[in-house]
Amino acid sequence: MTKRLNDGVPPAQAAEWAGDGVAVLLATYARCVDGQPPDLKRRLEAAGDLSEAPGAG
Repeated sequence: MTKRLNDGVPPAQAAEWAGDGVAVLLATYARCVDGQPPDLKRRLEAAGDLSEAPGAG
């Protein structure tokens, strides 16, 4: 499951495949997911929804 989340599968889809709810999935795997903040920052900046990411600098 961690690989799917790290590969960018949306949590709702991963939870459905696992037969769990999103809350259970995130509570279980939140600390295992790696590398998504830079990708999310790029997406938000591209959409114009983020002027500066927290902790950027």
